[in-house]
Amino acid sequence: MTDSTLKAPAARFGGKGLNIAIAVSAVAAIVGIALWMVQLSGGMGQTGMRNLDSWGLYITMFMFLVGLSAGGLIISSIPRALGIAGFGGISKVAVWTSICCTVLAIGFVVVDLGQPMRLWELFVYSNLGSPLMWDIIVLSTYLILSIIYLWATLKAEAGKVSNKALRVISTIALVCAVMVHSVTAWIFGLHQGREMWHTALLAPWFVSSALVCGTALVLVVVVALRRAGYMKLAQEHIVRLAKMFGAFVCVDLYFFGCDLLTEGFPNGSGADVVNMLVSGPLAPFFWMEVLGCAAAAIVCFVPKLRTNPLIVVASLLAIVGIFCKRVQLLVGGFQIPNLAYSGPMSQYTVTHWQAGMDAAYQGLVYWPQPIEFGVVLGVIGLGALLLCLGLKYLPLQPVEH
Repeated sequence: MTDSTLKAPAARFGGKGLNIAIAVSAVAAIVGIALWMVQLSGGMGQTGMRNLDSWGLYITMFMFLVGLSAGGLIISSIPRALGIAGFGGISKVAVWTSICCTVLAIGFVVVDLGQPMRLWELFVYSNLGSPLMWDIIVLSTYLILSIIYLWATLKAEAGKVSNKALRVISTIALVCAVMVHSVTAWIFGLHQGREMWHTALLAPWFVSSALVCGTALVLVVVVALRRAGYMKLAQEHIVRLAKMFGAFVCVDLYFFGCDLLTEGFPNGSGADVVNMLVSGPLAPFFWMEVLGCAAAAIVCFVPKLRTNPLIVVASLLAIVGIFCKRVQLLVGGFQIPNLAYSGPMSQYTVTHWQAGMDAAYQGLVYWPQPIEFGVVLGVIGLGALLLCLGLKYLPLQPVEH
């Protein structure tokens, strides 16, 4: 091993810097909770959501965080489940980031319900034939399995859980990680009245996106922790993970291209969707995703560019790109309905309702209100707080065998 493959700096991790991060995250979480209380007292009418756009930033963040979570757990569980070489002992960090993201995803569901008591009603009056209930059941199971997987990993290092048992748990966690994102995709894909949602490609597309952003998040966290002295990790492991990340990006772009070709070729039924993405109101999100992910793939596959700073930049570009994809899917799905809307138009249901149907359904009609941004910042602060507390108090560093 050469000097260039090595070594985390000798700086001691933790201390004042980590305590400041914990304090800042806690303050952000408290501010978010306060804004959520304001939202509860004033109702969901304070948000930018209406009947035309009944889902907004909260559900976008839910989709995005489920992907971050599932991708991290898949990266951690694949080596053990398949009996192949891992990535230098990053599995515990990857699983902890996955758990934090899952908690945040559930938090955004609670925020979007409008009242926390609706969680109770959701279970008491649940409809097991609804994909929404499938998602809640799978997501809850997934969180429990992630915690069990982390616990089993720690016990295996102490010699109290066998490698065979850990491999079985890894396999179950891997299957559940794929299922949680597939079920989330089916929530959208089974809506026949939405042009952008009703496609069988949505589930594999969600899984590929999860692998992209989940791997990207693990890369950012691992490089940062290595830099901070929290873990020692040979550069070859980061390079291997970056190459796999580049392959995931290419697969995800391929799925996206297939969907666009099917929708728009030539003058197809989804041509309006393609036009809205490429040159319409969602074009900034579309091009940010495509160009950012393409640049990330180039960094991963060109050896001279595959330095840690550029790998982090590529990972962040991919994370932003996948978030933009979620915005395109959710907001775009409300813009071009397959079925005519029923009911009266008013300022509470659609934008520009006074000007008639053409003006009411033209352009991008949803944008989050300041209170939504504040609540989102608070929930993210909660996730950062969990991550920092885990790094401080849990034994997540790699163990030498």
